[in-house]
Amino acid sequence: MKIKWILTLFIITFLLTACNNGENSKDHLGEIYTIVLNSIMEKDPALSRDMEFIAIDMSNFEELNNEQKREILNFFKEKYKVITMDATFGELEEKGYYNPITMTLDGVLLRIEKVDFKFNHTILFEGSKFRSGKGAIGVECIVHYKDGEWQIKESKEIWIS
Repeated sequence: MKIKWILTLFIITFLLTACNNGENSKDHLGEIYTIVLNSIMEKDPALSRDMEFIAIDMSNFEELNNEQKREILNFFKEKYKVITMDATFGELEEKGYYNPITMTLDGVLLRIEKVDFKFNHTILFEGSKFRSGKGAIGVECIVHYKDGEWQIKESKEIWIS
């Protein structure tokens, strides 16, 4: 009876470990958010024309630590060669980055509004890229773990203003 119990426990442990592939999405959130935000950034290049900065609203990134947030900002600074910051739209207004005459930002604001962790290493994100009231897009991204790395499975615009 004891051997049967140990064997059952071993099989359950093996199955749970095999399904996990040794990767937990929460351990890679900095990397995952960077991939998603960059996918959003690459949409509608006209919104990025002559941008002076990239602001990322991280106010709802509760699951990320400060080091992961710095890594995201550094990625965008290195890739796009502009000032990067963690700021909300209100903070950008306060700092003078919003032009009230033209009603536009001198850069872009990236936001992630929704994150939905699905089964089997798949995460659904909804986010946006904002330049002005008439220059913004909403994007839906699906990220999954494949061939040992986190990748965009699908990224599509879901609204345009």
